[in-house]
Amino acid sequence: MFSKILIANRGEIAVRIIKTARRMGIRTVVVHSDADAGSMAVEMADEAIHIGPSPAAESYLVQDKIVEAVRRSGAEAVHPGFGFLSENPVFARRLEAEGIAFIGPNPHAIEAMGDKITSKKFAAQAGVSTVPGYMGLIESDEHAIQIANEIGYPVMIKASAGGGGKGIRVAHSDADMAEGFSAVKAEALTAFGDDRVFLEKFIIDPRHIEIQVLGDKHGTIVSLFDRECSIQRRNQKVIEEAPSPLLDDATRKAMSEQAVALARAVNYDSAGTVEFVAGQDRSFFFLEMNTRLQVEHPVTELITGVDLVEQMIRSAAGEVMAFGQDNLKIDGWAIESRIYAEDPYRGFLPSIGRLVRYDQPEEGQQDGYVVRNDSGVREGDEISMFYDPMIAKLNTWAPTRIAAIDGMKRALEDTHLQGVGHNVPFLAAVMDQERFRSGQLSTSYIKDEFPDGFKGATPDRRRTDILIATAAAMNEIITEQSGDPSDRTDWIILIDRDAHGVSLGYDEEEALTLDLAGEDRALQLSDIDWRPGLAQFRAVLDHEPFTAEVARIADGFSIRTGATRARVRVLTPRMAELFARLPEKQAADTSKLIQSPMPGLVVSIAVTVGQEVKAGETVAVIEAMKMQNILKAERDGVVKAVGAKAGDPVAADDVLVEFA
Repeated sequence: MFSKILIANRGEIAVRIIKTARRMGIRTVVVHSDADAGSMAVEMADEAIHIGPSPAAESYLVQDKIVEAVRRSGAEAVHPGFGFLSENPVFARRLEAEGIAFIGPNPHAIEAMGDKITSKKFAAQAGVSTVPGYMGLIESDEHAIQIANEIGYPVMIKASAGGGGKGIRVAHSDADMAEGFSAVKAEALTAFGDDRVFLEKFIIDPRHIEIQVLGDKHGTIVSLFDRECSIQRRNQKVIEEAPSPLLDDATRKAMSEQAVALARAVNYDSAGTVEFVAGQDRSFFFLEMNTRLQVEHPVTELITGVDLVEQMIRSAAGEVMAFGQDNLKIDGWAIESRIYAEDPYRGFLPSIGRLVRYDQPEEGQQDGYVVRNDSGVREGDEISMFYDPMIAKLNTWAPTRIAAIDGMKRALEDTHLQGVGHNVPFLAAVMDQERFRSGQLSTSYIKDEFPDGFKGATPDRRRTDILIATAAAMNEIITEQSGDPSDRTDWIILIDRDAHGVSLGYDEEEALTLDLAGEDRALQLSDIDWRPGLAQFRAVLDHEPFTAEVARIADGFSIRTGATRARVRVLTPRMAELFARLPEKQAADTSKLIQSPMPGLVVSIAVTVGQEVKAGETVAVIEAMKMQNILKAERDGVVKAVGAKAGDPVAADDVLVEFA
């Protein structure tokens, strides 16, 4: 077994690998860029080596720097994590030539299956059913359009060396193909150093299901069953679960056997994932094989009890796998929510900045569920524009799917973030949706359920009760601690502009009771855990625990419970009567402005002052976190002013172009 390994990665996966290595008694070395000099991974590792500037192309993707760091540290092996050099056969062969173990599959398997074009050809030759597509060299936009018409729209444009949802677009027309082909090539070159792309038929209403495989260097290959990864946005997974609610035993067995057969055909060793696109009728087609550890591997670990990072290390060290297929079984259900620094209210665009507050849920066994939180950042860390915006992977396990979902709802409530936009309210909204809870999923789920984008959620009865009880209790606590307690028991609770009359009291157990006017029912609030200044309000409402995110504002409270955020005021009846007469504030008119939807760098400004622009024409391109966002004119107009140029850094809502 190795005594020291080097981790050629960053963020949460570097932290994840360090944790397993520590348990195994293996010392760790991490490499880091300028941006990651003070990172959690650097703090946790036994050694840290600086390898260059913040852009990945100048640090994490530079093989010479990684190899030199191995030599300097005396590490015996390299774990590449995911992304960066994890699926690069040239890197794996170079390490092999240097006498350094690669904690991943052999170079032949990476080459055969890691490249998306080669893997599809290989799978077809091996008799695995594949999605119709074109795997050859595509020479130009015109060539791409010709191929797309032969395949038939809609067509998916994918980077051959892609991964992590980067370098993927769906074209529904020749115009989409012309624009998308160039954009994918540019994104692929930036993210992976390889601008080759391929085209394949986009399956309508598909599901994304994958099989985790694991092999050693002695011919043993097993399936660790399936994961459902259909909840995606911009082709990047957001919520995953294991096992899939779609599959029956027969389909699960067939899919696993096909994945193992494909892995066996290339003498696969280490952890890998065979991905399938599945129809709602349980038909499935090979999509690609990821010859590395997957982001979503924790859900598989939770239902099998197998530490995949440990098994990768043992395989790389030449050990024989200590178990076989007959020793593996599915135990319970696991859900993973990817917490991203992104703004769901702005189309999930990346958000960068300092993580001012980060309260995490308690890990381990809870009341009927288990929590696991894989994170690579701490309170005070900077979310950089140079890398993926992931903050954490929040996982829950329970004996049943519904119990795991309910556990996730509680874990998300116990997660509090400030300083950057984040998608926790969106994740909470999905957990509440009946469609998700019933398992009726597809890769178009987000588009189907949120066609106009995410705007938060209208509170149901339970969420409304939480808003009322939380605001009333906070008001009582504040007045008592201010030394000016009120004898008043009758209040009007305004949730935005909806009024709810309450009468407060205390029962024999000193729980706060709230009689709801006109509803012939009362609420009981107990076990209150809050004091002024805390950002989370914890209590038990009608015997069910909850956590709400709270803040005091000018004339009341801002309270978020799940996906619902509301301005809540506690007023006397007379004040409520007067408040109802106030006019509502009108939003500013921004219809003549093109504003940056996210912080980032201006790639290009396509218009000049005085230019006539038609609706739908590209006006600007903004890039952040390896993603390009194309901004188009929403209506015809003449350019009055241009507020930025290529290369300028911009913040969210900065005005790029103004129309007359």
